[in-house]
Amino acid sequence: MKIVVVSAKHMDKETLKFHLITYGCQMNKNDSERVAGLLEGLGFEATENEREADFILLNTCSVRKSAEDRVFGKMQDLLKLKEKNPRLIVAVTGCMPGRDKAGAFKKKLKAVDLYFSTADMVNLPRWIAELRPDIVNSGDLVSDYLKIKPGRNPSAQAYVTIQTGCNNFCAYCVVPHSRGLEKNRPLKDILEEVKELAERGVIEITLLGQVVNAYKACDPEDFSAGNPYQDHFAALLWEINQIPGLQRVHWTAPHPNHMTDQVIDALTLPKQINFLHLPVQSGSNEVLRRMNRKYTAEKYLEIIQKVKAKRPGIALGTDIIVGFSGETPEQLEETVALFRAADFDISYHAEYSQRSGTLAAKIYQDDVAPDEKKRRWRVLQKLLEETSLRKNQAMVGKQASVLVAKVEQGIASGNTSEMKLCCFRSDDLSLVGKIVSVKVIFAGEWQLIANLLE
Repeated sequence: MKIVVVSAKHMDKETLKFHLITYGCQMNKNDSERVAGLLEGLGFEATENEREADFILLNTCSVRKSAEDRVFGKMQDLLKLKEKNPRLIVAVTGCMPGRDKAGAFKKKLKAVDLYFSTADMVNLPRWIAELRPDIVNSGDLVSDYLKIKPGRNPSAQAYVTIQTGCNNFCAYCVVPHSRGLEKNRPLKDILEEVKELAERGVIEITLLGQVVNAYKACDPEDFSAGNPYQDHFAALLWEINQIPGLQRVHWTAPHPNHMTDQVIDALTLPKQINFLHLPVQSGSNEVLRRMNRKYTAEKYLEIIQKVKAKRPGIALGTDIIVGFSGETPEQLEETVALFRAADFDISYHAEYSQRSGTLAAKIYQDDVAPDEKKRRWRVLQKLLEETSLRKNQAMVGKQASVLVAKVEQGIASGNTSEMKLCCFRSDDLSLVGKIVSVKVIFAGEWQLIANLLE
Protein backbone atom coordinates (compact mmCIF):
# COMPACT_ATOMS: atom_id res chain seq x y z
CA MET A 1 0.00 0.00 0.00
CA LYS A 2 1.49 3.34 -1.06
CA ILE A 3 1.13 6.14 1.48
CA VAL A 4 2.73 9.39 2.49
CA VAL A 5 5.21 8.74 5.28
CA VAL A 6 7.58 10.75 7.37
CA SER A 7 11.24 11.40 6.83
CA ALA A 8 12.78 12.41 10.12
CA LYS A 9 15.12 14.96 8.57
CA HIS A 10 13.88 18.35 7.67
CA MET A 11 15.72 20.86 5.61
CA ASP A 12 18.71 22.38 7.44
CA LYS A 13 17.70 20.78 10.75
CA GLU A 14 19.00 17.98 12.90
CA THR A 15 17.66 14.44 12.71
CA LEU A 16 14.65 13.88 14.93
CA LYS A 17 15.01 11.48 17.86
CA PHE A 18 12.75 8.90 19.46
CA HIS A 19 12.61 7.39 22.93
CA LEU A 20 10.85 4.12 23.77
CA ILE A 21 9.58 3.08 27.22
CA THR A 22 8.62 -0.58 27.44
CA TYR A 23 6.60 -2.17 30.22
CA GLY A 24 5.82 -5.85 30.67
CA CYS A 25 6.82 -9.05 28.96
CA GLN A 26 9.40 -10.16 26.41
CA MET A 27 6.72 -9.94 23.72
CA ASN A 28 6.40 -6.21 24.42
CA LYS A 29 10.17 -5.85 24.23
CA ASN A 30 10.17 -7.49 20.82
CA ASP A 31 7.25 -5.28 19.72
CA SER A 32 9.25 -2.23 20.79
CA GLU A 33 12.12 -3.48 18.63
CA ARG A 34 9.71 -3.46 15.69
CA VAL A 35 8.70 0.13 16.49
CA ALA A 36 12.38 1.04 16.66
CA GLY A 37 13.01 -0.67 13.32
CA LEU A 38 10.12 1.20 11.73
CA LEU A 39 11.25 4.59 13.07
CA GLU A 40 14.89 4.03 12.17
CA GLY A 41 13.79 3.08 8.67
CA LEU A 42 12.14 6.49 8.46
CA GLY A 43 15.31 8.31 9.52
CA PHE A 44 14.72 8.76 13.25
CA GLU A 45 17.54 8.12 15.72
CA ALA A 46 17.10 6.49 19.13
CA THR A 47 17.94 8.37 22.32
CA GLU A 48 18.12 7.22 25.93
CA ASN A 49 17.31 10.76 27.08
CA GLU A 50 13.58 11.42 26.90
CA ARG A 51 14.18 15.16 27.37
CA GLU A 52 15.79 15.41 23.92
CA ALA A 53 13.22 13.23 22.15
CA ASP A 54 10.83 14.46 19.47
CA PHE A 55 8.79 11.27 19.66
CA ILE A 56 8.15 9.24 22.84
CA LEU A 57 6.32 5.93 22.79
CA LEU A 58 5.10 3.94 25.81
CA ASN A 59 4.56 0.24 25.09
CA THR A 60 2.16 -0.83 27.83
CA CYS A 61 1.23 -3.93 29.81
CA SER A 62 -2.19 -4.75 31.29
CA VAL A 63 -1.44 -7.98 33.14
CA ARG A 64 -1.84 -6.23 36.50
CA LYS A 65 -3.33 -2.94 37.63
CA SER A 66 0.07 -1.79 38.88
CA ALA A 67 1.42 -1.96 35.31
CA GLU A 68 -1.32 0.37 34.06
CA ASP A 69 -0.89 2.69 37.06
CA ARG A 70 2.74 3.26 36.00
CA VAL A 71 1.51 4.61 32.67
CA PHE A 72 -0.99 6.97 34.31
CA GLY A 73 1.75 8.09 36.70
CA LYS A 74 4.01 8.97 33.78
CA MET A 75 1.58 11.50 32.32
CA GLN A 76 2.63 14.45 34.48
CA ASP A 77 6.26 14.08 33.39
CA LEU A 78 5.20 13.92 29.74
CA LEU A 79 3.00 17.00 30.06
CA LYS A 80 5.99 18.93 31.39
CA LEU A 81 8.10 17.74 28.47
CA LYS A 82 5.41 18.90 26.04
CA GLU A 83 5.39 22.32 27.68
CA LYS A 84 9.10 22.64 26.88
CA ASN A 85 8.71 21.09 23.42
CA PRO A 86 5.18 21.68 22.04
CA ARG A 87 6.07 19.69 18.91
CA LEU A 88 6.78 16.53 20.92
CA ILE A 89 4.64 13.58 19.85
CA VAL A 90 3.63 11.13 22.61
CA ALA A 91 2.26 7.72 21.67
CA VAL A 92 0.87 4.83 23.71
CA THR A 93 0.56 1.31 22.34
CA GLY A 94 0.50 -2.24 23.68
CA CYS A 95 -2.07 -4.01 25.79
CA MET A 96 -3.75 -0.96 27.35
CA PRO A 97 -5.09 0.48 24.08
CA GLY A 98 -5.76 -3.04 22.83
CA ARG A 99 -8.27 -3.74 25.57
CA ASP A 100 -9.56 -0.16 26.04
CA LYS A 101 -12.44 -0.56 23.58
CA ALA A 102 -14.55 2.19 25.16
CA GLY A 103 -11.65 4.64 25.49
CA ALA A 104 -11.95 4.95 29.27
CA PHE A 105 -8.17 4.84 29.78
CA LYS A 106 -7.49 7.18 26.90
CA LYS A 107 -9.47 9.97 28.58
CA LYS A 108 -7.02 9.93 31.48
CA LEU A 109 -3.93 10.16 29.27
CA LYS A 110 -3.86 13.91 28.68
CA ALA A 111 -0.35 14.02 27.22
CA VAL A 112 -0.99 11.40 24.54
CA ASP A 113 -1.31 12.24 20.82
CA LEU A 114 -1.42 8.70 19.39
CA TYR A 115 -3.17 5.78 21.10
CA PHE A 116 -3.29 2.47 19.25
CA SER A 117 -3.13 -1.30 19.56
CA THR A 118 0.08 -3.18 18.77
CA ALA A 119 -1.09 -4.41 15.38
CA ASP A 120 -1.83 -0.82 14.31
CA MET A 121 1.79 0.26 14.61
CA VAL A 122 1.94 -0.13 10.82
CA ASN A 123 0.07 3.20 10.62
CA LEU A 124 2.70 5.14 12.57
CA PRO A 125 4.39 6.69 9.50
CA ARG A 126 1.10 8.12 8.23
CA TRP A 127 0.03 9.36 11.67
CA ILE A 128 3.37 11.04 12.31
CA ALA A 129 3.20 12.74 8.92
CA GLU A 130 -0.29 14.03 9.72
CA LEU A 131 0.93 15.50 13.03
CA ARG A 132 4.17 16.86 11.54
CA PRO A 133 3.41 17.77 7.91
CA ASP A 134 6.71 19.67 7.72
CA ILE A 135 8.60 16.39 7.45
CA VAL A 136 7.29 14.32 4.59
CA ASN A 137 8.48 11.70 2.14
CA SER A 138 6.83 8.84 0.29
CA GLY A 139 7.14 5.11 0.78
CA ASP A 140 5.36 1.81 1.27
CA LEU A 141 3.61 0.61 4.39
CA VAL A 142 3.30 -3.06 5.35
CA SER A 143 -0.12 -4.37 6.34
CA ASP A 144 1.13 -6.87 8.95
CA TYR A 145 3.17 -5.50 11.85
CA LEU A 146 4.94 -8.84 12.27
CA LYS A 147 6.62 -8.18 8.91
CA ILE A 148 8.27 -5.03 10.27
CA LYS A 149 11.96 -5.76 10.73
CA PRO A 150 12.94 -5.26 14.39
CA GLY A 151 15.57 -2.65 15.17
CA ARG A 152 17.92 -4.56 17.47
CA ASN A 153 21.07 -3.48 19.25
CA PRO A 154 24.07 -5.73 18.57
CA SER A 155 23.78 -8.74 20.88
CA ALA A 156 24.38 -12.47 21.06
CA GLN A 157 20.75 -12.93 22.11
CA ALA A 158 17.51 -12.10 20.35
CA TYR A 159 13.75 -12.53 20.70
CA VAL A 160 11.77 -13.90 17.76
CA THR A 161 7.98 -13.65 17.86
CA ILE A 162 6.30 -16.62 16.19
CA GLN A 163 2.74 -15.96 17.30
CA THR A 164 0.56 -13.28 18.84
CA GLY A 165 -2.89 -13.32 20.41
CA CYS A 166 -4.60 -16.20 22.20
CA ASN A 167 -7.67 -18.43 21.85
CA ASN A 168 -7.74 -19.79 25.41
CA PHE A 169 -9.65 -17.08 27.31
CA CYS A 170 -8.33 -17.88 30.77
CA ALA A 171 -10.73 -16.16 33.13
CA TYR A 172 -8.15 -13.76 34.60
CA CYS A 173 -6.32 -12.83 31.38
CA VAL A 174 -6.62 -9.75 29.17
CA VAL A 175 -4.51 -11.06 26.29
CA PRO A 176 -7.37 -12.21 23.99
CA HIS A 177 -9.03 -8.82 24.61
CA SER A 178 -5.89 -6.73 24.12
CA ARG A 179 -4.11 -8.69 21.37
CA GLY A 180 -6.98 -10.55 19.73
CA LEU A 181 -7.19 -14.18 18.72
CA GLU A 182 -4.19 -16.34 17.96
CA LYS A 183 -2.25 -15.45 14.84
CA ASN A 184 0.77 -17.48 13.73
CA ARG A 185 3.60 -16.18 11.56
CA PRO A 186 4.49 -18.10 8.40
CA LEU A 187 7.20 -20.70 8.95
CA LYS A 188 9.18 -19.20 6.07
CA ASP A 189 9.28 -15.75 7.71
CA ILE A 190 10.39 -17.18 11.07
CA LEU A 191 13.21 -19.25 9.59
CA GLU A 192 14.43 -16.35 7.45
CA GLU A 193 14.59 -14.10 10.51
CA VAL A 194 16.43 -16.69 12.60
CA LYS A 195 18.92 -17.40 9.79
CA GLU A 196 19.63 -13.69 9.39
CA LEU A 197 20.17 -13.34 13.15
CA ALA A 198 22.56 -16.29 13.16
CA GLU A 199 24.50 -14.76 10.28
CA ARG A 200 24.82 -11.57 12.32
CA GLY A 201 26.35 -13.47 15.25
CA VAL A 202 23.31 -14.20 17.41
CA ILE A 203 23.88 -17.50 19.20
CA GLU A 204 20.80 -17.64 21.46
CA ILE A 205 17.21 -17.02 20.41
CA THR A 206 14.02 -17.03 22.46
CA LEU A 207 10.85 -17.87 20.55
CA LEU A 208 7.87 -15.87 21.78
CA GLY A 209 4.14 -16.52 21.69
CA GLN A 210 1.19 -16.14 24.02
CA VAL A 211 0.79 -19.94 23.76
CA VAL A 212 4.05 -20.59 21.96
CA ASN A 213 3.70 -24.39 21.76
CA ALA A 214 0.30 -24.07 20.07
CA TYR A 215 2.08 -22.78 16.94
CA LYS A 216 0.51 -23.87 13.64
CA ALA A 217 2.28 -23.02 10.39
CA CYS A 218 0.12 -21.61 7.61
CA ASP A 219 2.75 -22.90 5.17
CA PRO A 220 3.52 -26.47 6.38
CA GLU A 221 4.82 -27.32 2.92
CA ASP A 222 7.96 -25.40 3.90
CA PHE A 223 8.94 -27.94 6.56
CA SER A 224 11.92 -30.05 5.45
CA ALA A 225 11.20 -33.47 4.01
CA GLY A 226 13.40 -35.06 6.66
CA ASN A 227 11.71 -33.34 9.61
CA PRO A 228 10.77 -36.12 12.08
CA TYR A 229 7.88 -34.29 13.76
CA GLN A 230 4.22 -33.81 12.81
CA ASP A 231 3.46 -31.38 15.66
CA HIS A 232 4.14 -27.99 14.05
CA PHE A 233 5.85 -26.45 17.07
CA ALA A 234 8.14 -29.44 17.57
CA ALA A 235 8.84 -29.39 13.82
CA LEU A 236 9.71 -25.67 14.02
CA LEU A 237 12.17 -26.39 16.84
CA TRP A 238 13.79 -29.10 14.72
CA GLU A 239 14.14 -26.72 11.76
CA ILE A 240 15.74 -24.05 13.94
CA ASN A 241 18.15 -26.61 15.34
CA GLN A 242 19.49 -27.13 11.81
CA ILE A 243 20.51 -23.47 11.42
CA PRO A 244 24.32 -23.05 11.57
CA GLY A 245 25.72 -20.66 14.14
CA LEU A 246 22.94 -20.91 16.71
CA GLN A 247 23.96 -22.56 19.96
CA ARG A 248 20.96 -22.05 22.24
CA VAL A 249 17.19 -22.18 21.67
CA HIS A 250 14.67 -21.10 24.31
CA TRP A 251 10.89 -20.58 24.10
CA THR A 252 8.18 -19.03 26.23
CA ALA A 253 5.42 -19.28 27.30
CA PRO A 254 3.93 -22.71 26.59
CA HIS A 255 0.57 -24.03 27.83
CA PRO A 256 0.27 -27.44 29.49
CA ASN A 257 -2.52 -28.44 27.10
CA HIS A 258 -0.14 -28.20 24.14
CA MET A 259 2.78 -30.09 25.70
CA THR A 260 2.41 -33.00 23.31
CA ASP A 261 4.74 -35.99 23.40
CA GLN A 262 6.52 -34.61 20.35
CA VAL A 263 7.06 -31.18 21.96
CA ILE A 264 8.42 -32.95 25.04
CA ASP A 265 10.70 -35.02 22.79
CA ALA A 266 11.95 -31.81 21.17
CA LEU A 267 13.38 -30.82 24.57
CA THR A 268 16.20 -33.24 23.73
CA LEU A 269 17.23 -31.39 20.57
CA PRO A 270 20.92 -30.42 20.83
CA LYS A 271 20.48 -26.66 20.93
CA GLN A 272 17.58 -26.65 23.39
CA ILE A 273 18.58 -25.01 26.67
CA ASN A 274 18.28 -27.11 29.82
CA PHE A 275 15.24 -25.19 31.07
CA LEU A 276 11.47 -25.26 30.60
CA HIS A 277 9.10 -22.56 31.82
CA LEU A 278 5.59 -24.06 32.06
CA PRO A 279 2.94 -21.89 33.80
CA VAL A 280 0.62 -23.76 36.17
CA GLN A 281 -1.16 -20.80 37.90
CA SER A 282 -2.63 -22.96 40.70
CA GLY A 283 -2.38 -26.43 42.21
CA SER A 284 -6.08 -26.56 43.07
CA ASN A 285 -8.38 -28.25 40.57
CA GLU A 286 -11.28 -26.07 41.66
CA VAL A 287 -9.26 -22.88 41.17
CA LEU A 288 -7.99 -24.15 37.81
CA ARG A 289 -11.59 -24.82 36.77
CA ARG A 290 -12.65 -21.28 37.69
CA MET A 291 -9.59 -19.96 35.88
CA ASN A 292 -10.70 -21.86 32.75
CA ARG A 293 -7.28 -23.46 32.42
CA LYS A 294 -8.74 -26.75 31.09
CA TYR A 295 -6.35 -29.13 32.86
CA THR A 296 -6.02 -30.59 36.36
CA ALA A 297 -3.15 -30.56 38.82
CA GLU A 298 -2.74 -34.28 38.20
CA LYS A 299 -2.46 -33.76 34.45
CA TYR A 300 0.11 -31.01 34.95
CA LEU A 301 2.27 -33.21 37.18
CA GLU A 302 1.98 -36.03 34.64
CA ILE A 303 3.46 -33.69 32.02
CA ILE A 304 6.26 -32.69 34.41
CA GLN A 305 7.13 -36.34 35.01
CA LYS A 306 7.26 -36.96 31.24
CA VAL A 307 9.55 -33.95 30.83
CA LYS A 308 11.91 -35.13 33.58
CA ALA A 309 11.98 -38.66 32.16
CA LYS A 310 12.80 -37.36 28.67
CA ARG A 311 15.41 -34.83 29.85
CA PRO A 312 16.76 -35.70 33.33
CA GLY A 313 18.15 -32.73 35.23
CA ILE A 314 16.16 -30.09 33.34
CA ALA A 315 15.46 -26.92 35.33
CA LEU A 316 11.81 -25.97 35.65
CA GLY A 317 10.08 -22.61 36.00
CA THR A 318 6.43 -21.66 36.37
CA ASP A 319 3.91 -18.87 36.95
CA ILE A 320 1.47 -18.94 39.89
CA ILE A 321 -1.39 -16.62 40.82
CA VAL A 322 -2.30 -16.37 44.52
CA GLY A 323 -5.57 -14.98 45.81
CA PHE A 324 -7.65 -15.69 42.72
CA SER A 325 -11.40 -15.18 43.20
CA GLY A 326 -12.72 -17.68 45.72
CA GLU A 327 -9.34 -19.24 46.54
CA THR A 328 -9.36 -20.65 50.09
CA PRO A 329 -6.36 -21.19 52.38
CA GLU A 330 -6.77 -24.92 51.78
CA GLN A 331 -6.57 -24.41 48.03
CA LEU A 332 -3.35 -22.45 48.48
CA GLU A 333 -1.95 -25.47 50.33
CA GLU A 334 -2.82 -27.57 47.26
CA THR A 335 -0.66 -25.17 45.24
CA VAL A 336 2.15 -25.56 47.77
CA ALA A 337 1.85 -29.35 47.44
CA LEU A 338 2.05 -29.15 43.64
CA PHE A 339 5.08 -26.85 43.90
CA ARG A 340 6.85 -29.41 46.07
CA ALA A 341 5.89 -32.29 43.77
CA ALA A 342 7.08 -30.48 40.62
CA ASP A 343 10.17 -29.20 42.47
CA PHE A 344 10.44 -25.95 40.51
CA ASP A 345 13.74 -24.13 40.20
CA ILE A 346 12.02 -20.77 39.83
CA SER A 347 8.49 -19.44 40.18
CA TYR A 348 7.10 -16.07 39.20
CA HIS A 349 4.13 -15.74 41.49
CA ALA A 350 1.78 -12.78 41.60
CA GLU A 351 -1.14 -11.58 43.65
CA TYR A 352 -4.34 -11.77 41.63
CA SER A 353 -5.27 -8.45 40.04
CA GLN A 354 -8.79 -8.27 38.63
CA ARG A 355 -8.83 -6.87 35.10
CA SER A 356 -11.89 -5.23 33.61
CA GLY A 357 -13.36 -7.00 30.61
CA THR A 358 -12.17 -10.47 31.63
CA LEU A 359 -14.49 -13.36 32.41
CA ALA A 360 -13.40 -13.36 36.06
CA ALA A 361 -14.32 -9.69 36.44
CA LYS A 362 -17.78 -10.43 35.02
CA ILE A 363 -18.73 -13.52 37.02
CA TYR A 364 -16.52 -13.65 40.15
CA GLN A 365 -15.89 -11.37 43.09
CA ASP A 366 -12.35 -10.34 43.91
CA ASP A 367 -12.98 -11.61 47.43
CA VAL A 368 -9.52 -12.38 48.82
CA ALA A 369 -8.36 -9.46 50.97
CA PRO A 370 -5.16 -7.66 49.87
CA ASP A 371 -3.36 -8.52 53.13
CA GLU A 372 -4.27 -12.18 52.68
CA LYS A 373 -2.99 -12.13 49.09
CA LYS A 374 0.31 -10.75 50.40
CA ARG A 375 0.46 -13.49 53.06
CA ARG A 376 -0.12 -16.19 50.46
CA TRP A 377 2.53 -14.64 48.21
CA ARG A 378 5.01 -14.78 51.11
CA VAL A 379 4.20 -18.46 51.70
CA LEU A 380 5.20 -19.27 48.12
CA GLN A 381 8.17 -16.90 48.20
CA LYS A 382 9.59 -18.64 51.29
CA LEU A 383 9.14 -22.02 49.62
CA LEU A 384 10.79 -20.73 46.44
CA GLU A 385 13.78 -19.36 48.34
CA GLU A 386 14.30 -22.68 50.14
CA THR A 387 13.94 -24.71 46.93
CA SER A 388 16.08 -22.41 44.82
CA LEU A 389 18.88 -22.43 47.40
CA ARG A 390 18.81 -26.24 47.63
CA LYS A 391 18.88 -26.69 43.87
CA ASN A 392 21.59 -24.09 43.35
CA GLN A 393 23.79 -25.55 46.08
CA ALA A 394 23.54 -28.93 44.35
CA MET A 395 25.47 -27.34 41.47
CA VAL A 396 28.50 -26.48 43.61
CA GLY A 397 31.52 -28.35 42.32
CA LYS A 398 29.90 -28.98 38.93
CA GLN A 399 30.56 -27.49 35.53
CA ALA A 400 28.11 -25.15 33.82
CA SER A 401 28.02 -23.27 30.52
CA VAL A 402 27.42 -19.53 30.70
CA LEU A 403 26.47 -17.12 27.92
CA VAL A 404 28.31 -13.99 29.06
CA ALA A 405 26.03 -10.96 28.93
CA LYS A 406 28.34 -8.36 30.45
CA VAL A 407 31.73 -7.74 32.02
CA GLU A 408 31.85 -4.89 34.51
CA GLN A 409 34.41 -3.98 37.20
CA GLY A 410 36.19 -7.28 36.89
CA ILE A 411 33.05 -9.43 37.11
CA ALA A 412 31.57 -11.35 34.17
CA SER A 413 27.96 -12.53 34.37
CA GLY A 414 25.34 -14.31 32.33
CA ASN A 415 22.85 -17.17 32.37
CA THR A 416 23.65 -20.85 32.46
CA SER A 417 21.78 -23.25 30.20
CA GLU A 418 19.42 -23.70 33.18
CA MET A 419 18.67 -19.96 33.10
CA LYS A 420 20.45 -19.38 36.40
CA LEU A 421 22.48 -16.18 36.85
CA CYS A 422 26.17 -16.98 37.21
CA CYS A 423 29.07 -14.62 37.98
CA PHE A 424 32.83 -15.14 37.82
CA ARG A 425 35.94 -13.00 38.00
CA SER A 426 37.18 -11.68 34.66
CA ASP A 427 37.93 -8.35 33.05
CA ASP A 428 38.08 -9.83 29.54
CA LEU A 429 35.54 -7.83 27.52
CA SER A 430 35.95 -10.22 24.58
CA LEU A 431 33.98 -12.83 26.53
CA VAL A 432 30.73 -10.87 26.07
CA GLY A 433 28.48 -12.78 23.69
CA LYS A 434 30.39 -16.03 24.08
CA ILE A 435 29.49 -19.27 25.86
CA VAL A 436 32.17 -20.31 28.36
CA SER A 437 32.64 -23.22 30.74
CA VAL A 438 32.80 -22.52 34.47
CA LYS A 439 33.00 -24.51 37.70
CA VAL A 440 30.51 -23.45 40.37
CA ILE A 441 32.18 -22.72 43.74
CA PHE A 442 29.32 -21.05 45.66
CA ALA A 443 25.53 -20.79 45.37
CA GLY A 444 22.93 -18.45 46.83
CA GLU A 445 19.19 -18.30 46.26
CA TRP A 446 19.43 -16.21 43.12
CA GLN A 447 22.93 -16.60 41.69
CA LEU A 448 25.88 -18.90 41.28
CA ILE A 449 29.50 -17.91 41.82
CA ALA A 450 32.03 -19.75 39.66
CA ASN A 451 35.58 -19.93 38.37
CA LEU A 452 36.25 -19.70 34.66
CA LEU A 453 37.70 -22.89 33.20
CA GLU A 454 40.42 -22.70 30.56
